[in-house]
Amino acid sequence: MCFCRPFELLTDHKKSEGVKKGSDPGHSFAAQNQKLDMAGNRTFTMIKPDAVKAGHIGNILQQINQAGFRIVAMKLTQMSSQKAGDFYAIHRERPFYQELVAFMSSGPIVAAILEKDNAVEEFRKLIGATDPAKADPGTIRARFAKSVGENAVHGSDSDDNAIVESNFHFAATERF
Repeated sequence: MCFCRPFELLTDHKKSEGVKKGSDPGHSFAAQNQKLDMAGNRTFTMIKPDAVKAGHIGNILQQINQAGFRIVAMKLTQMSSQKAGDFYAIHRERPFYQELVAFMSSGPIVAAILEKDNAVEEFRKLIGATDPAKADPGTIRARFAKSVGENAVHGSDSDDNAIVESNFHFAATERF
């Protein structure tokens, strides 16, 4: 495992071959080396534009903290249509894709990496079913979601996706 700082990777020709000129070496480092750190104990989440607009950031973060998750990285940001499209590319052929991209780029989000044993599964339990009408009482979606489309939060569905999604939003230097 490399314990060097991200910019040091650029000084080693063999390690820098995959880094595009002008790209962020922090993200390249993260993409190559975060898998070992995240497997099983980290997940990715976003507080979606509907919940941000409704003023639920504090209450959602409080529920996440009370459930024993540690916040490893967090930022308030807004995705462009292009970035939202890239993030949800797996759904490109689905009928709801354009609506999803428009919604996710409609306002600010809070992106975060969370840490806890068995993080993905534990977070999925905490957020509840995608449809808030079917979510268990007390879950984040039961409390804060408006509908299937405006369901307050995103949570990674697997360890592998947690890594990909975390690397999409955060450089290695943004994780603590």
